[in-house]
Amino acid sequence: MPSAWYRALALFAAYAAVFAGSYVAAFALRFDFSIPPSFARTLWSGWVLAVGIKLVMMLVFRQYNVIVGHFGLPDLWRVVNAMLASSAILIVVYYAASQNPNLRDLCVPRGVLLIDFLVSTGGVVALRIGLRVLRERFRPVHGRVSSTARRVGIIGAGDVGSTLAKELLARRGLGLYPVVFFDDDPGKHGSRLHGIPVVGKPEMLADPAFKANLDEVIIAMPSAPARRIGEVVRLLQQVHLKFESVPSMDQLATGKVRVTQLRPIEIQDLLQREPVRLDIGSIRDQFQARTIMVTGAGGSIGRELCRQVLEYNPERVLMVEQCEVQLFQVQQELADLGYEGLAVPLIGDVADTTRMREILQRFRPAVIFHAAAHKHVPMMEFQPSEALKNNTFATARLADLARDLGVKLFVLISTDKAVNPTSVMGVSKRLAEIYIQAIAMSQPNSTKFMAVRFGNVLGSSGSVIPIFRNQIARGGPVTVTHPEVTRYFMTVSEAVGLVLQAASMGQGGEIFVLDMGKPVKILDLARQLIELSGLEPGEDIDITFTGLRPGEKLFEEVSHRRENHEPTTHPKVMRFVSKARSLEQVRADFADLESYLESAEPNKLKLKIKQLVPEYSPHLV
Repeated sequence: MPSAWYRALALFAAYAAVFAGSYVAAFALRFDFSIPPSFARTLWSGWVLAVGIKLVMMLVFRQYNVIVGHFGLPDLWRVVNAMLASSAILIVVYYAASQNPNLRDLCVPRGVLLIDFLVSTGGVVALRIGLRVLRERFRPVHGRVSSTARRVGIIGAGDVGSTLAKELLARRGLGLYPVVFFDDDPGKHGSRLHGIPVVGKPEMLADPAFKANLDEVIIAMPSAPARRIGEVVRLLQQVHLKFESVPSMDQLATGKVRVTQLRPIEIQDLLQREPVRLDIGSIRDQFQARTIMVTGAGGSIGRELCRQVLEYNPERVLMVEQCEVQLFQVQQELADLGYEGLAVPLIGDVADTTRMREILQRFRPAVIFHAAAHKHVPMMEFQPSEALKNNTFATARLADLARDLGVKLFVLISTDKAVNPTSVMGVSKRLAEIYIQAIAMSQPNSTKFMAVRFGNVLGSSGSVIPIFRNQIARGGPVTVTHPEVTRYFMTVSEAVGLVLQAASMGQGGEIFVLDMGKPVKILDLARQLIELSGLEPGEDIDITFTGLRPGEKLFEEVSHRRENHEPTTHPKVMRFVSKARSLEQVRADFADLESYLESAEPNKLKLKIKQLVPEYSPHLV
């Protein structure tokens, strides 16, 4: 006989004993333990009926196939509902019996029914909690730990830490045995969680006695400030303890990642970025039941745009990408998340106007997020015509198509490098912004056009972090262009979330700038990455300075002098408004500039661009 049947039979017997006892107890309590003879007949006449109905209701509410050692709030509600249903049926039966003289022995006092409900419910709850306590108390992992299991300390005795400890105790195959909790809350010190003591703050790990008792530490504080995470990481590095972290809150919130899927601490955990709160309702109103198109869908920003937009129940998301390998990868990722069929992969180059027109006419998207662009600053310095073709003129033509074919909203993904640009990449994006503002002002009652600027995205394919990691893996040196160079950084999920927020509040013609926090020195970033790899900067891995590259700035800016700053309803989204140029003039300037693409030398082309963007400081080679 399968073990599930043994468990069901055991629970059936236990429930029957509880219900039989509760029915007798209800009569005893109702009559102060002195049951009159006339009601004694009623007790035994209705005993089998009451117990039988309750056992059937426990079957209806699936209380025989439960995991014996687990009992939580959902289980409690199911037990209560089963007892309420049983009492309702008994009331109907007793009322019917009261109308038949031959069944008067089944008429039970109303007080007995109430007491029976309370005692039955309490008895089942006590039984289930008792079984859980026994399971926790005599679980084999507590009594006999595998000699190969690693003894771990958990930093964070909150909900996530509690769930982690419970999972590790239950899943012995993971080879991790929790022995101690550390937590910043003094109110938890001296308590026990799943039988594991909460001894004090993480700083106690500096005590050699604690360190000697542990093989590694798991940081279970996904919602803690980045500054605190950084302090804990530096402490663990100083005491030379191996450490890992639970998944981020974003990952845990999806429900598709287990708390035991541990990961190394990432640089974004240490960059003091506070969690972003979004107005989910306004974002959903913008995208729900609509067709959304994302260009550059295979890039870091594009694929995150697709993923987040799909969470707001669009009709479908059109993923436009010229690289079929990247498009296939993002299609697979979204299919794994359950979005197969909603995410439509479309091969296409945004500079191919015929292909873009075909896509827009066929699918009629309501919203376009234009993320496709050439973004590599030094590479574009020597090929300015390619930057202009892809970043400027392709954007202008796609915007024209969007307006002609009835797209409701067009959002250009821009960059902080478009502010007082010194690079071809930056000025090509600035020209795209100029066109977006001009077309928005030309017909303000048609398509809403807007741009969103932000800084570097952590871990994206073109960012400095993958480069540093590869250099560290090769043994160094790590190359930094200048000791004082700084950049703004955001996580990709944060940046895209705020892009969606900005898109939901735009009226047309705005340039939104995301609050990117404090700029980070690239030198500090390099040192932190080396330390996270368990190495010492300057000893194990050297850091060398190579000089600023063509088009590179020491620091980035957020706005031009001629842009006026206006607050928005979201504290991390700013609106910048400047006087737009006429669309006719901008088109004439673009036509003139485009005539130079094939014939002009890079330096002459850059000087021509400067005539259109006076704040541009070109690097001439």
